[in-house]
Amino acid sequence: MPPRTAKPSLLTDALLFAAGAVVATVLLLALANPFAHPDAYYEGAAVHAGSPASGGGGAGRSRTFYDDPALAYTVDRPITGWDQKRAVWARAHPELVSGGGVERVLMVSGSQPAPCGAPGGDHTLLRLLKNKADYCRLHGVQLLYNTALLRPSMDRYWAKIPVIRAAMLAHPEAEWVWWVDSDAVLTDMDFSLPLRRYRGHNLVVHGWPSLVFEARSWTSLNAGVFLIRNCQWSLDFMDAWAAMGPDCPDYQRWGAVLKSTFKDKVFDESDDQSALVYMLLQSGSPWREKVFLESDYYFEGYWVEIVGRLGNITERYEAMERRPGSAALRRRGAEAEHTAHAAARNVALAGAGLAEAGVQGWRRPFVTHFTGCQPCSGHRNELYSGASCDEGMRRALNFADDQVLRAYGFRHAGPLSDDVQPLPFDYPATASQ
Repeated sequence: MPPRTAKPSLLTDALLFAAGAVVATVLLLALANPFAHPDAYYEGAAVHAGSPASGGGGAGRSRTFYDDPALAYTVDRPITGWDQKRAVWARAHPELVSGGGVERVLMVSGSQPAPCGAPGGDHTLLRLLKNKADYCRLHGVQLLYNTALLRPSMDRYWAKIPVIRAAMLAHPEAEWVWWVDSDAVLTDMDFSLPLRRYRGHNLVVHGWPSLVFEARSWTSLNAGVFLIRNCQWSLDFMDAWAAMGPDCPDYQRWGAVLKSTFKDKVFDESDDQSALVYMLLQSGSPWREKVFLESDYYFEGYWVEIVGRLGNITERYEAMERRPGSAALRRRGAEAEHTAHAAARNVALAGAGLAEAGVQGWRRPFVTHFTGCQPCSGHRNELYSGASCDEGMRRALNFADDQVLRAYGFRHAGPLSDDVQPLPFDYPATASQ
């Protein structure tokens, strides 16, 4: 006799029908509005060729945050879930994501949209841009140079925040965004950012903890050069930072607050640098533990204490390469071999007494920042003469350019010369001493 099966009850039928109706309703809503849930466009969905989101052609691809019409690049529209959005994008584009533990860096810099007002200002900006392009090419760093005010109300020193925010969205493959003011010169082409040093931190600025937390000085750090991680923390941080800027209805009040907080601040305008120090000083600050104040090397160096020493630094590096057993340092090679040659020179620094950085050391300064010189507008700080700024920038730019030209067999005829001369074989052992 065949086994008997139980006859379904009316209650069971009702429950099954209700469950099916719920599943169908949820599925219908999801298909009707794929962005109703923040994760809807992350996992598994595809944009097919010919659909509006695909741009009208091409093979199908996974949905990412770029397909969300609610996402905006402007600073007045907060972004949430950015870490997850980046992770999903990375899974959809593994070929564009760093491998082997190497973190991608995007350098961002820029200048005003209009021509410079100062005579020769545009040429100086061109040389400053070339300097950044040279460094990025040698170190595999992407460079974004912006000349558009993405938010006109946030001009001057506040203009960096909108472009950095937009750069993070446009470059989810970059782990770090490296802001470098237009008037900063990369003066050590061999030096690579020590990114492992900054694990566990999201913002790196040149500064001194004692000056920030004890002296409470608005110049205890410099906001003209910094590394910021491409993550949700950074987006939230920049939102809070911008809330003290010119778009804030309390902008004037913030100027008074900052002036009263920092006794060495002589003007009552809310600027990006004093605002950053103020954010770190607040009791229970949610930002402090993720900020790395770098003072062990010239992550950003004050040009006044640097340019007068560049000639001596060059002489000491040349002497290092003339030492017995240093023939490998003088060996010529392709520019593509720069990383290996730079590593060899960096290893030799300690033996030559050049490993120490800063005012007391003779290592090449990594970044020489011409703060206060204003090469484009010409509105220099009254503490500096036009001649000192112009000559200092030419010295720093030629100093850096000589490091680049070496791979091409040339160097500048002098520290202030625009002319170049060929390098002899086995330079600097064969150079005149």
